[in-house]
Amino acid sequence: MQYSKSTGYALHALVHLAQTEPGQYVGIKDLSTALGVSDSYLSKIMSKLRQDGIVRAVTGASGGYELARAAGQITFLDVIQVVEGRQHLYECFHMNANRHLATDPDAVYDLDSQECLVKKVMIGAEMQMHQYLEQHTIQGVLDAHPLGRNHAGNKKA
Repeated sequence: MQYSKSTGYALHALVHLAQTEPGQYVGIKDLSTALGVSDSYLSKIMSKLRQDGIVRAVTGASGGYELARAAGQITFLDVIQVVEGRQHLYECFHMNANRHLATDPDAVYDLDSQECLVKKVMIGAEMQMHQYLEQHTIQGVLDAHPLGRNHAGNKKA
């Protein structure tokens, strides 16, 4: 499994925004320069984050982006689900006499299902990964880095 580059840029953009002083907005050009990515590509990522309420966009000459909630309230899972989507990583299938390949999308988290012998392990792994990603926040990344501690807690709730 591999996350897209968009997820990496989204996470790095949020860390960058978390390091700015409260009330200061970071323009897309400054943000894209800091991340080494094109304005148009980053704009699409930031638009997804804005639509999901993770960042706020302010228009105008001194406008740009800021975090819409505290960095400690933005989990890695939040960001990954916005960028990658909220679909499950594993979809069980089984052979059926009536069809060559049948899918079982309605019972993805039904761990008691006998339909798929592999599903319990795969879904269990996905659930553990989700729990891990929910425990890690943008603020946690800053707190773990000596230089990031200078900006801890400077974002609005």
